[in-house]
Amino acid sequence: MSDPPRHRSSGIEKVDAVVVGSGFGGSVAALRLAEAGQSVVLMERGKPYPPGSFARSPSEMGRNFWDPDRGLYGLFDAWTFRGTEGLVSSGLGGGSLIYANVLLRKDEKWFVNESPIPGGGYENWPFTRADLDPYYDAAEAMLQPVPYPYKDTAKTVAMEKSAGNLGLSISRPPIAVTFSSGPGKEPRTNQALPMPGYGSIHGPNTVRTTCTLSGECDIGCNAGAKNTLDHNYVSAAAFKGADVRTFHDVRGIRPLDPGTQGSGYEVRYVVHHPDRQGELLTERIIHCSRLILGAGTFGTNFLLLRNRGSLPALSDALGTRFSGNGDLLTFIMGAKTPPANGSRPGVRTLAGSRGPVITTAIRVPDSNDDDGDGRGYYVEDAGYPAFMNWLIETAQLGTTIKRTAKVAGQLFKDRLFEAGRSNVSADLAAALGDGRLSSSSVPLLGMGRDIPDGVMTLRDGRLAIAWTMATSKEYFVRVRETMEAISKDLDGDFIDNPLWWAKRVITVHPIGGAPSGRHPGEAVCDSYGEVFGYPGLFVVDGAAMPGPVGANPSLTIAAFAERTCAHIIGNADKAGHRGIRPEDADGSGGPSEKVAVEREAAGAVVDVGASAPRALAPDATKGKSAPEEQPASAVSEAPQARSRGLGRPGTPGMPGAPDQETTSVRFTEQMHGWFSPGITDPEKGRSLGRDRSRKIMFELTITAEDIDAFATDPNHQAKAEGYVLADYFGGRMPVERGWFNLFVEDTSDDGAPARRMLYRLWLRDPGGTPFTFTGHKLIHNEAGFDLWPDTTTLYATILRGHVPPDAGPRDAGAAHEGVVGAGILYIRPVDFAKQLTTFRAEGPSPAAGLVTFAKLFGRELWQVYGRGLNRVPFPLKPKR
Repeated sequence: MSDPPRHRSSGIEKVDAVVVGSGFGGSVAALRLAEAGQSVVLMERGKPYPPGSFARSPSEMGRNFWDPDRGLYGLFDAWTFRGTEGLVSSGLGGGSLIYANVLLRKDEKWFVNESPIPGGGYENWPFTRADLDPYYDAAEAMLQPVPYPYKDTAKTVAMEKSAGNLGLSISRPPIAVTFSSGPGKEPRTNQALPMPGYGSIHGPNTVRTTCTLSGECDIGCNAGAKNTLDHNYVSAAAFKGADVRTFHDVRGIRPLDPGTQGSGYEVRYVVHHPDRQGELLTERIIHCSRLILGAGTFGTNFLLLRNRGSLPALSDALGTRFSGNGDLLTFIMGAKTPPANGSRPGVRTLAGSRGPVITTAIRVPDSNDDDGDGRGYYVEDAGYPAFMNWLIETAQLGTTIKRTAKVAGQLFKDRLFEAGRSNVSADLAAALGDGRLSSSSVPLLGMGRDIPDGVMTLRDGRLAIAWTMATSKEYFVRVRETMEAISKDLDGDFIDNPLWWAKRVITVHPIGGAPSGRHPGEAVCDSYGEVFGYPGLFVVDGAAMPGPVGANPSLTIAAFAERTCAHIIGNADKAGHRGIRPEDADGSGGPSEKVAVEREAAGAVVDVGASAPRALAPDATKGKSAPEEQPASAVSEAPQARSRGLGRPGTPGMPGAPDQETTSVRFTEQMHGWFSPGITDPEKGRSLGRDRSRKIMFELTITAEDIDAFATDPNHQAKAEGYVLADYFGGRMPVERGWFNLFVEDTSDDGAPARRMLYRLWLRDPGGTPFTFTGHKLIHNEAGFDLWPDTTTLYATILRGHVPPDAGPRDAGAAHEGVVGAGILYIRPVDFAKQLTTFRAEGPSPAAGLVTFAKLFGRELWQVYGRGLNRVPFPLKPKR
């Protein structure tokens, strides 16, 4: 699914635009930019799903989830967070593969402008319905939505009648489903559809038919009747020359030349190989002039949060104003018709599995409308696939057992007493039951303007969301009351989603996290989705919404992307067309307009890892629990076994591996602490980092490859292997090259002997930006017992660039140049106890090696603290 790659002289591919994701934002961008003659590469992590390829059997469904670490490359990607669950999709066409087809425009008066509240919880839309209307038209022209045409569908008729009884406004919303084989023709099921002029991304033999009314929209339409994005925008983009690549998973992004207008971006990605389960994946690189993020709310925010070290000028609004678009799922079970002539109530047929998933929408007005009170919302019928009927019926275990036992008893009695019956059809029918529960049940889906106060962050490298139902409780109670009223009108049993009682909801419409707005003080990107401080970097999916859309958000996201692309194309030849004035490239503009300029620390060098590939985990979302990745230095060498915490000898760039005549000693150390970006003083960095919960930790294996040489060397240098874990830098970063000095001579302010333990680690974040972790433990004797805090407290500074141990600033003014941040790490008592168990020696004299290390450690500590023993008060020392 790709054209021959385009390469520059360096061997790295270069294109005009890279589009990440193929959902309602990415697919639009791919088409419109390709139509404008730009070279476009669209990267989708999932696979293509031509009609007929969606899972249906139990064995297929069991593998129909996305978890590459477990060898799963399926359609559904399920997330769980604090207060909410999320379900999104992975595949060519993005969310359109599993959405319920509804294409409603955002209500005109729901484009609100509320007063800002720190941390989110407000909406401030930088564009209006009038701004989007032309682009709503453009999206509808591609997606071809129509109202549900059939007049006799039971759930549709029941919803319309109930809304009338309750005085609610109901309509048949436009849905992106094809019901007839051509314009002006009557709707009929299973009729062949003509191939559009731009063909199909799935090939010339692709067969699509009209809707079969099977209720399978949310698990993939095997008929091809859904107008999913792969059948229109993506196919048209490929026809116009876009290079559409599946199984391509973007991991890192960074500006090519920060501070230079139009320099473009470097994108790092991996290609999944479903036939190679569990293997690390080779990192690949592509350069582009524009980078369009359309990986969905979870995917785009995860990318931006993970690459914040490479994009340090990102607004502090990143991760804020998350919303589930007010999604609430409930059920009507066992609906009944009124009793007639003294008879018992009858079964009201709703047949939730008949028709597309959603056919009607009840709109409850907002307080911003003329006739509303409170936050507005929609309630829609939500169908399901026919096989769910069997699950509903068999879930009634008691009833099923009674029915089966009764029939079995009757058959046994007939056989025992030779009843003379040979036809048992009625008995089998009785065993199966009349299916009254499944035929009289239907789910309800609510959505609307909940309060967007969720916060998205990284936690140990994993995406985390802090969201609570409490602040939106009034909204959810109103939605639930309307649903319960519908259930009561249909004389059904109203059943809450089980998550409701745990004060949790499940959303299929995650929104926000990289909100658009007027300036970086309130938003990540501007009204066209261009990220503040990073010209040419755009967000075009649900992440850019500054609050809940209210209605089903797909069409609004597509219109937003259409508007963004029109803006890009219309301003392509104008100076400063990316929202940054040319004079701002050197930092002369206002804070909201400056191009981000980040300088490396003095002495930084360009090393092998700058463009060399790394070996990355199949699933980056697992954070620190993902398989251990390998830095470029390890990949470039001959493969060798590496395991966490073992510190195998022979790390590239360090002194050669020990021969068989030397004895090596190693141990593993783990430290935890707090860090703050933009701070140069470790004490301040620790204090601020602790307040803001910005944690940092490392696990290092320190190896002295020749213990005798290590002991006699005045700098006592060893090598350090392992990783640093800091969410600001995207999670776990393997050490590419590390130096450790056990004790380096120093002098205290009072002239007494002192020592320093030095750490220097070369790291690289997911975007490929190099960093150097430098730290020291200050071993000096002061009043009181300070041996423990001195040997377990590390003052750390992180520099931009890879800085060798002998490099440093030439003047005091350069000391702070290139400093990314600072903090303090500590050894916890439990980690110290574990550390003592990790000492190992290898070689001809392992016991002697450990003794040599212990003597060195004790002698150096005695040099610092020995003189202070005379000042230790009784009873901590014996009387002479």
